[in-house]
Parts: sequence; C-alpha cells; structure tokens
Amino acid sequence: MDRTTALRRLATTATGAAPQRAAELAVELGIPAADLLVVAGHPVPAELLPPGRDAEVMRRFAYAASHCDHARLAELRSFVVSLPRTAAAEPFVRPTWPGYRPAETRIAAVLRDLLRNRGFGLRELPFLGLSFSTLLGMVRRFDPSPYRWQQLSALAGPLGWRLPDLFEVAGEPCPPDIRPMVHCHHLGRVFEAAVPLSTAQLVEAAAEADRLSAREEHGAWQPVSQGFAEECPDLR
Repeated sequence: MDRTTALRRLATTATGAAPQRAAELAVELGIPAADLLVVAGHPVPAELLPPGRDAEVMRRFAYAASHCDHARLAELRSFVVSLPRTAAAEPFVRPTWPGYRPAETRIAAVLRDLLRNRGFGLRELPFLGLSFSTLLGMVRRFDPSPYRWQQLSALAGPLGWRLPDLFEVAGEPCPPDIRPMVHCHHLGRVFEAAVPLSTAQLVEAAAEADRLSAREEHGAWQPVSQGFAEECPDLR
C-alpha cells in the first residue's frame, strides 16, 4: 500500500485501522505512532504522550529552536536525542488555552491532538504567520475556506509533517507548487524528539538551541523567527 492510500484509509475509514496496524504503519511511513493513532481515531497510550511540563518553558524552547537553520536543527535534534529518557516525573496534562472547547469536526480534533502529542498549547507554538484566532478556529472546526491550504502549510512544519501527508489527512488536494509557510518539517522533527523531555531538560535544550543559533537577546522586544523553510533541502 502506498503512502497516500494508507493515510487516506486511516483518515476516512470509520475506525481507521486497528491500533496494532496503525503502529505498524507508523514504522513503515516514518510517522510517530501517536499521530497515526490520532488519525485512525484511537486513544493514545499515556506512554506515548509527553510528561507534565511547564508551558512557559515549552514556549521558550519552541521559540529558541525556531531560530536554528537546517544545519543547526540537525545538531539540536542530536542533542535532544542524547538526553536521558527517564520515567515521567509528572503525568501528562492536556495543554489548554483561553477560549478552549472541544473540537466539533474530525479534522479539527486531529489537528488538536497532533498538537497535544507534542505538548503544545496554541500559546506555546513558535511564530507561524497565523493569528491566535485563526489557530483557535483550526482546532475548533477548521471549516472550509479559501485559506485552508495556507493554514495547513503553516502548521505542518512544527508538527513534523510533510505537506502532502497532512493535506491527505485533511482531505485537501495538495498543490504541487505549495511550500511550507514559515517552518518546514525539520523543525517539527526536533519537537517530536523532545516529546519525552522533562521541564528541566527542555531548559537545557533551549539553551543549546540559543548556543547553536547564536541568537542575540533584544530585551523585552524579541523579534520572532521568520523560519528557514525556503532553505529546506527536501524542496530543492
């Protein structure tokens, strides 16, 4: 079964696939098992979710990582993977945000839970070029609009998803010339690797990201990263 067909069946079949099959497909497709369980409509086991972590530290880590270019992202991911994996000190707690309420459509629920799988609330995401109200609408209903392609292309990168894959899950045709809006999936791969990290380890990882990027502090005014999607080697 090819990649597109597998994702379409997971996303459109009532039960997607049995949890065991979803886990097998995750290995075959190189997509986190927690994500394919979400797409298939199954609950995600606690051991695949991040531990309880300080939201402000998560926001700081995401911000720092977003200032790394592709070469530095590879180094940062290696650093994150090298940190010891220990039993979670705090159980997972779903991130929430002002105005939160349950998702009303399937795709909104999928997007919400893909964010949850990485420990993101909307406030913790790096700059995406989308307003908070737009993001909130995406995890509430994600109704059809002329801007859905733009919205998916903005969110895919921090989730670590390639555009054709996320478009397939969303039931949208993926234009051949579309590009990540700000960040590509290489940033998201760092966030995937950081899922098991504790708050203290996220502090370490954020400091390493700042060292690698050599980002300058600007006091209270800190310009957001505009991303390095245009340099993505997979788009050349």
